[in-house]
Amino acid sequence: MATKDNLKAAFAGESQANRTYLAFAKKAEADGLKQIAKLFRAVAEAETVHAHAHLRAMGGVKTTVDNLQAAIEGEGYEFQEMYPSFLAQAEGEGDKAATVSFKFAMAVEKLHHVLYTKALETLKAGKDLASARIWVCPICGNTVVGEHPPEKCDVCGAPASKFFEVS
Repeated sequence: MATKDNLKAAFAGESQANRTYLAFAKKAEADGLKQIAKLFRAVAEAETVHAHAHLRAMGGVKTTVDNLQAAIEGEGYEFQEMYPSFLAQAEGEGDKAATVSFKFAMAVEKLHHVLYTKALETLKAGKDLASARIWVCPICGNTVVGEHPPEKCDVCGAPASKFFEVS
C-alpha cells in the first residue's frame, strides 16, 4: 500500500472516529455524565486535528473554487448513485431504520448540491454569498438558508423549534 493510500485510510478513520465520539458524547450527556461527554468531545476534536493534517498531506485542500467543485461532485455522486443503490438494498432487506436514514440523506445531499452550485456560481462572479442565517435540522440534516427555519422541515417534517443555527 502506498503512502497516499495510507493517508486516505487514516483520514477516513480519523473522520469516522470524530463523528462516532461526538455521538457517544451526546449519549453520555443524556445519561448525565458530563465529564465523560466532555472527554468524548475533546478526543473528537483531536481526531479532527489528525484528519485535517492527513487531508492536507495528501493535497486534499485546494482553492475554494476547487473545493466547491469537489463538494459538488461528491454531493452529486451521493444523491445520484450512492444513496439510490443503498436505499434499494435496505428496502429489499426490510431494514426500516436504514431506509429512513438513506432517504433523508439522499434528499438532503441533493439540496447540498444546489447550495454548493450556487456558491460556486457566486464565487466565479467574484463575490461571496450574501450574508444570511443557515439552519440545520438535527433529524435529517436538511440545510436551509434564511432568516428563520421553515415551520416544518421539508424533508422529515420536524418542527422549526428543532432546527439549530450554524455560526
